[in-house]
Amino acid sequence: MNGTELILWGIACSALSGVPALFLSAKSRAGQAISVVLNAVGCGLGLAGVWSFFANGPLPVVRFPSPVAGFNFTVAVDGLSAFFLVPVLLVGGLASIYGLQYWPQDKGMPNARRLSFFLGLMTAAMALLVVAGDGLLFLFGWETMAVSALFLVAVEDHIAETRKAAWLYIAASHFATLSGFGVFALLYSQTGSFEFSTLPNVTSTAAIFMAVLGLFGFGTKAGLMPMHIWLPGAHAAAPSHVSAVMSGVMIKMGVYGVFRTASFFPEIPLSWGLVTLAVGTVSAILGVAFAIGQHDIKRLLAYHSIENIGIIVMGLGLALIGRATGRSEWVLLGICGALLHVWNHALFKSLLFFGAGSVIHSMGTRELDVMGGLGRRMPATATCFLIGAVAICGLPPLNGFVSELMIYLGLFKTIQAEPASLASAAAFAAPGLALVGALAVACFVKVYGIVFLGAGRSEEAAHAHESGLAMTGPMFVLAGCCVLIGVAPLLFAAPLEQAATTWAAAESGTSADISGLSLASLAPLVPVSIIAAILIGLLVVGTAVLLRRVRTSPSSLTWDCGYAAPSARMQYTSSSFAQWLVDLFAWALWPRVHPPKVDTLFPEDTCFESHVDDTVLNKAVRPATRFFAWLFGLSRYLQQGSLQAYLLYILVIVVGLLIWRPGG
Repeated sequence: MNGTELILWGIACSALSGVPALFLSAKSRAGQAISVVLNAVGCGLGLAGVWSFFANGPLPVVRFPSPVAGFNFTVAVDGLSAFFLVPVLLVGGLASIYGLQYWPQDKGMPNARRLSFFLGLMTAAMALLVVAGDGLLFLFGWETMAVSALFLVAVEDHIAETRKAAWLYIAASHFATLSGFGVFALLYSQTGSFEFSTLPNVTSTAAIFMAVLGLFGFGTKAGLMPMHIWLPGAHAAAPSHVSAVMSGVMIKMGVYGVFRTASFFPEIPLSWGLVTLAVGTVSAILGVAFAIGQHDIKRLLAYHSIENIGIIVMGLGLALIGRATGRSEWVLLGICGALLHVWNHALFKSLLFFGAGSVIHSMGTRELDVMGGLGRRMPATATCFLIGAVAICGLPPLNGFVSELMIYLGLFKTIQAEPASLASAAAFAAPGLALVGALAVACFVKVYGIVFLGAGRSEEAAHAHESGLAMTGPMFVLAGCCVLIGVAPLLFAAPLEQAATTWAAAESGTSADISGLSLASLAPLVPVSIIAAILIGLLVVGTAVLLRRVRTSPSSLTWDCGYAAPSARMQYTSSSFAQWLVDLFAWALWPRVHPPKVDTLFPEDTCFESHVDDTVLNKAVRPATRFFAWLFGLSRYLQQGSLQAYLLYILVIVVGLLIWRPGG
């Protein structure tokens, strides 16, 4: 059995994994276990097929008839699709295992059978669209993924807020789907085929529209600002292991769509690269700024997905600028940094959502300000969440540092452009990336400190407990992957170069041919490994010494500033910790503050509240929606229910057509 067949059998196995549970009792643990095993087997078969590709080279192309007469479905695995398959299958399989304890079917969790069915189906759909070699199969997988995710977001459909999030999600998804139809219809008009290939003319109007639809349509699914409006609500409403798949993998399908569309163009105008880089930079900065102001741990993590998608698109923008200017080293550093960040974000963001799910499973709430002190009661979760937090901040010795370093190196190289050109403007994105890193550190210092350190802020926090192996096991796997890439990035240079060569269309003869370049010659991967190993060694020794001192030291209260009975109320809240940063970005965040009203000498108990809602959704999309609903509502007066009125409309139109003459 060749690699392509392994992948297709894996897709079929995952797609059907939830079917047996539909015929068993709604509270049957066996049904859920069967679904998990089948999905895990399907993901394992798919990963074996990917390994076959990277180890043995190209896989056979498979074609079979499609429902559209005269056209075939094409399955073609190349470097780019194989690279994106890895996080789809890894995270999809781990999420199924995690759900055994997080959403147990035998405990009467709502819609558990539906969740198992659509989680397997969504995993299969994402794998299918990634290996699609033509637009028809891509769109089939895309729409299956979108509809499956709708049912997953709406698992708790008895909650009004969940239903609103689901409807907003599907509206945005259908916009992305329509854009996809436009991209492949234009591809057919230019090449005469729906199969993926390079365009003959990149300056035509059709090619320009393809680029615009690809960026904004697929960018909507990816969560790029300002098309991100569906993402925070949907990720917060879905079960945590579904949020991990959506945030870690599903939004990468939008990134894949953007990457694949860009690969259709043998030449790239410089302006396209600069626009892409600017969009990515703005999305990264504002994504992390919105995250800082959140009180809901899952909404906070969702906004960080917008930030990291921005970083990926920054790498893509750098690569496009390199292709436009014929600078192969910019192309390789930009696209490899972006692709590696696709993997890295899938790993650490899924890890963080799993960690958040473990906290929610124990606490019963997503609200940060009622947590605290959980590190002592949930040490495994706290350790894994810390690894994910360090990784997402782009700090050594973990994986996020490696991919961001590649993008930094590429941006710094644009400064050396000779002669000085517009491409050197890309260097201004480097301070933006540095700002993103600093804000991410501040945000996760807030999150980790409020959730896992200090004293518990509620009765639920005082009785929190560690999760079982079904939940902590997938977390340790992802944490180990974060460490592995950070310590040994050279192991992943070969698949990165294969994916980058596929994307850059080296066979098209462009001036930015990267086939002769080596990633190790442009990025200091070996020194990074050495430094990472030293840092990990120092951390292990330091932690051991600290734990030994803690065990031998007498227990006592920390310094309490003269207070005899310190309490959790003396700790920072989520709002107070982030206030100065929220104020710094108030021009974009528009925070809502509800201060206490004190009008007597001896006021009663009161409270202070602040909220950072989504500015684009509340200030632009919803007002525009209400306006158009009112405008189109005026047309109801035309529906009189009178035959005479309808005959009058026909008469007016006929007379108008008789009067109007083309060219007159």
